[in-house]
Amino acid sequence: MRAAAARRLPTRAIAGRTVVAAARPFVDSPSMPVRTAGGGRLALQSGDRERLRARLADAVRRARRARSLRALAAVTVRVPADVDPTATVVASRAGAEPWFAFEQPAREATALATLGVAVALEAAGEGRFASIAAQWRDLVSAGACDDPPEARGAGPVAVGGFAFAPDGGTAPHWSPFAPGSLHVPEVALHRLGDEVRLTLAAVVAPDDRPEALLERLERRAANLREHALPLLDPDPAQRVRVVSAMPPEHYEEAVARAAERIASRALDKVVLAREVQVHAGAVHDAAAVLGVLREGFPQCHVFAVGRGASTFLAASPELLVRREGLRAGTLALAGSTRRSADPAVDDHLGEQLLRSEKNREEQAIVVRRIVRSLEPLSVWVTAPEEPVLARIANIQHLATPIRAQLARPVGVVELAGLLHPTPAVGGEPPDAALPLIPALEGLDRGWYAGPVGWTDSAEDGDFCVALRCALLTGGVARCYAGVGVVRDSDPAAELAETEVKLQALLPALAA
Repeated sequence: MRAAAARRLPTRAIAGRTVVAAARPFVDSPSMPVRTAGGGRLALQSGDRERLRARLADAVRRARRARSLRALAAVTVRVPADVDPTATVVASRAGAEPWFAFEQPAREATALATLGVAVALEAAGEGRFASIAAQWRDLVSAGACDDPPEARGAGPVAVGGFAFAPDGGTAPHWSPFAPGSLHVPEVALHRLGDEVRLTLAAVVAPDDRPEALLERLERRAANLREHALPLLDPDPAQRVRVVSAMPPEHYEEAVARAAERIASRALDKVVLAREVQVHAGAVHDAAAVLGVLREGFPQCHVFAVGRGASTFLAASPELLVRREGLRAGTLALAGSTRRSADPAVDDHLGEQLLRSEKNREEQAIVVRRIVRSLEPLSVWVTAPEEPVLARIANIQHLATPIRAQLARPVGVVELAGLLHPTPAVGGEPPDAALPLIPALEGLDRGWYAGPVGWTDSAEDGDFCVALRCALLTGGVARCYAGVGVVRDSDPAAELAETEVKLQALLPALAA
């Protein structure tokens, strides 16, 4: 039903100031039942409660013995297979507390959703990835937790993301999102296939009382509520404006200037983005938009990061890095074209993309850099010689999956820092391209095009690139889309490509 509602929403009028109707959620209805955990579905059972008590007492002893400021305690339990992690977190959120959701529905129904924050791991600057990785490693090594489950991400986790630039966004709307920020949540729900697990965690200090911590976590589990995600109203009364933050002519001029620099051999490629704002008469409902995205883009990494009154969400097609033990994988994604409802036309568009010298050059630049970045850490790195088509709902890309066997354990956060920013979102060479981006774009990227994801106690995890994304704050949604500019880029065609990419979110935000 969410997807059907989204398809009815018009998808035009991006570049100019156009008045359209806003999407707002339906109120609760009898067809959307609410279940609390008081009946035992998610509340701790006696054995789990005693195990949590023991973990908390052990963590306090460890903190006192090491004279540490903090120690991690956590337990993980199985819960009913029909629990929806994201919907439960959304329904259970109290006030403006942090929340996080990360799903890839087409990949074994994978989902991780979290609530609250036991401790925030934050850093800025060039070393922010290494700093946060070290903080997480220290916390886990001194922790009192259950043995890691076989499923990645099913135990204690750290979730969040990183800004595109080392010092992050400076605009006020990005202030809740630090340059590097992973939260260790109090509540995490993880689903893989038909198994769902609940993890409760606390970071304790030497003078904490285990009984008080136990009571708080037990109360959190007992207060978890199950509720379907809200729906978007297909016929709202409110009106909104959709407007480019900068005139479209500004973007075309920026592309032209970049192409001139590339033609003069100052650089090979640079990625330029634009911002489109949706101003609504009512607050944008992040949960309703997220529901549309996960139904409409099941192959993508669908995520939401809620910080205070703001939510950053996306349906990103691009995996930055996945780490499973000594195996690492990524997806080089560059070059794109639209989809068609006519299968013959759709196939023709894909063939044109595969044969496009401009798009293949853009793709090859990304592949070469990723391979060069991984080789010093790996026994081997492999990538197919020819790209394939990656097709999602409204767009198709050139894609090259890249795999590596690591020579030594390197955590997923450090791998993300090693790869970010790839030429798919930055440029090549980076020393020439990255300073050019803010000079030509005229916008504050914040977390746009940065890594968003999670890591577990084994330092495995997934981070995607924050693309096809929007920052929602009150009645304003800021949507972002960019293209790779190379030697043969045409400004008008690149502007049109951004409008195709913006269609991932605009139908859910405006009608």
